[in-house]
Amino acid sequence: MEEQTTFDRYIGMKHAEIGGAVGASIEIQPHHQNPTGNINGGVIISLADNLATGAANRAYHEKTGESKFMVGVDLHAVMLSNQQGGTIFGTSTPVRVGKRVTVIRTRVTGDDGRLLAEITTTHVPVGS
Repeated sequence: MEEQTTFDRYIGMKHAEIGGAVGASIEIQPHHQNPTGNINGGVIISLADNLATGAANRAYHEKTGESKFMVGVDLHAVMLSNQQGGTIFGTSTPVRVGKRVTVIRTRVTGDDGRLLAEITTTHVPVGS
């Protein structure tokens, strides 16, 4: 289980491990919604970005034994659907883990399991 960072707490993320994958959820509150009542896209992207970074950190450490922070250098999001209220769930899984580049795919789903977004992120190690 990942330790919550300040931003995670701020947006209301609750971390969980789902079938060996890094996962989390956000219970949607009024401040997460846009004027139409749907979830603001930035909330979905924030969930995915935070999860992907955690997944990249874990995968890189497991492969190399090194504890470098994985910085996101690219994010591609495909927004497929939305919902009003409820809870959103994200799971991140490694696509490629290398010494220089790690790629993570994150799926964000809604209450009924409907796919809301697919996000692919690229991370590189920095620091020691």
